[in-house]
Amino acid sequence: MEKINVRRATPKDIPRILELLVQVDMVHHNARPDLFKGPATKYSEEDLEEILGMEDVDVFVSEDVSGFVTGHAFCAHRQVLDDAVLTDVRTLYIDDICVDEECRGRGVGHALYRHVKEYAKEQGFYNITLNVYCCNPGAVKFYESLGLKPMKIGMEEILQD
Repeated sequence: MEKINVRRATPKDIPRILELLVQVDMVHHNARPDLFKGPATKYSEEDLEEILGMEDVDVFVSEDVSGFVTGHAFCAHRQVLDDAVLTDVRTLYIDDICVDEECRGRGVGHALYRHVKEYAKEQGFYNITLNVYCCNPGAVKFYESLGLKPMKIGMEEILQD
């Protein structure tokens, strides 16, 4: 298995993160073109510059021995306080995780998740959550292999053909 380094993203990583975001979008677009435009990114360069400076968002990148960015993980701090039903636990929500399509199957995703998990433990988060589209069975299988279990299920009924 090759050496994979995971570190906090910096502004110099933005062009590569944008490329990876297009890959994420295209996975979803190819599975559900009725919902996802393609090719597109959910963030602009300016958005990413702002995100990298936020205190309640952590962006990590993985890189190979040459320093080539092979993946990313966007993590947001979440906590509902004083809710009538929910407890006040702190959650680290993985908003986006991507491994370059040419680097999949090499342990990159596992390295990213291990890093996120260790970070969450160190920071005292109660749990890690994420959403995954059912139309992406490879991602579902990957997350299950990491030990994640379904927490809730979103359902839909399409009303237009």
